[in-house]
Amino acid sequence: LEIEELFIFSGKKVRNGLFFALSGESSDGENFIDEAVKNGAVAVVTEKERAGVNCIIVDNARKAYAFFSAAFYDNPQKKLKIIGAVGTNGKTTVCRVLSDILNSSGFRAAVIGTLGVSYPSFSGATSHTTPDPHLLYYYLDELYKRGAEYVVMEVSAHAIAQKKVDPIFFSVLVFTNCTPDHLDYFKTFSVYESVKTSIMNKTRAEFLVVNADDETGRKIARKEPSITYGIKTPSDVFAVNIKETADGLCYIMNVFDKLYEVKTPLLGLFNVYNGLAAACAAAALGLSAEQIGRGLSSSKRVPGRMEEVFYPRGKVFVDYAHTPDGLEKSLLFLRKICKGNLYCLFGCGGNRDEEKRPAMGRVAGDIADFVILTSDNPRYEDPMLIIRRAETGLRESTRDYVCIENRETAIKYALNMLCDGDCLLVAGKGAEEYQEIMGIKHYFSDKRLITEIAKECGG
Repeated sequence: LEIEELFIFSGKKVRNGLFFALSGESSDGENFIDEAVKNGAVAVVTEKERAGVNCIIVDNARKAYAFFSAAFYDNPQKKLKIIGAVGTNGKTTVCRVLSDILNSSGFRAAVIGTLGVSYPSFSGATSHTTPDPHLLYYYLDELYKRGAEYVVMEVSAHAIAQKKVDPIFFSVLVFTNCTPDHLDYFKTFSVYESVKTSIMNKTRAEFLVVNADDETGRKIARKEPSITYGIKTPSDVFAVNIKETADGLCYIMNVFDKLYEVKTPLLGLFNVYNGLAAACAAAALGLSAEQIGRGLSSSKRVPGRMEEVFYPRGKVFVDYAHTPDGLEKSLLFLRKICKGNLYCLFGCGGNRDEEKRPAMGRVAGDIADFVILTSDNPRYEDPMLIIRRAETGLRESTRDYVCIENRETAIKYALNMLCDGDCLLVAGKGAEEYQEIMGIKHYFSDKRLITEIAKECGG
């Protein structure tokens, strides 16, 4: 049989397609085989025999989906040096910073992750942190053809659980941290943690890099030979004399006893960790401390990651923080630089882990002087029910808050409160340019809205 397309959505019309019957949380691809055949499938990859259809029987359809996709594009993962970032928070920044380090040293590096695919001669969109296999290996193939030597990619827990990256033997795997997230999918933190750590072994990568200041990172380092980084715990790569300002970071980096002073526009202590993670990976790839330090100092701020957006009064920052841990770290940094009142605007995503909603409320109430609780991506949930759930935690910490369901109205309200010296964190969506409501992604950008309001104010 000649296969021209791979697909997983039975409603898609294809020519000589190979359909993968994948089981999901709410549906089973086995039930859609007939529709897939009507729409052009000439064969089906399935875990069960199906009469009257050309079937390829496999033990695990998701794993087969990844390996078939890689083979369809002539296994591009074997032609590239691929670095993966694993962890709850920090993956996007680690990937971007490592790419900056590699490119500044004359290598050709691309990035695949939450913000899409980035390479000088190629870009692409991603609807998931780690794209589905047919798209992931297509992107790897395109990047290889366009001259990329390295690909630095985010590897989500979902990607690991769904076998998306099983065909890849990584040059380096970096583990940033592990805090509760996505428990709507993984159900318990122990399962989520075990999935994250399952990839961190020498059968999956030549080098392992782990955060020694993270409890889960230390568990990995005790089991597997690893390069470690940290600030509090003795590590192979660490930072001292750290200075945090509103303009960036300055610190002395020690890379295997080689010292380099780093000055970077990245903000917050969490970005020292992200920089050290990238430094470890670069060192594993053979770069010198000088090359690494120079690359870190030339690294650019990452869109939607503690990104300052101009406003004529106070300081406004847009950030992707969408977990209690991420929100806490972002607010604690702003507390250090804020000369007036600290405001926090956030919401919680719908159809996601409900338990983190009150936890995020408590964090915001504990650190900020005033909180604006609003909508994020409600998806198929009632936005006000999400807000009320987060409010239960918020009320445990403070009464200085307001609930405004409409995010645009909430942002305008928050901006109107600002005075010189104040800081506002607009959290949760970062660089996203949509708001997902009832299955529809409506255009919405926190940064664009703030910029437009600033212009109206004469800024």
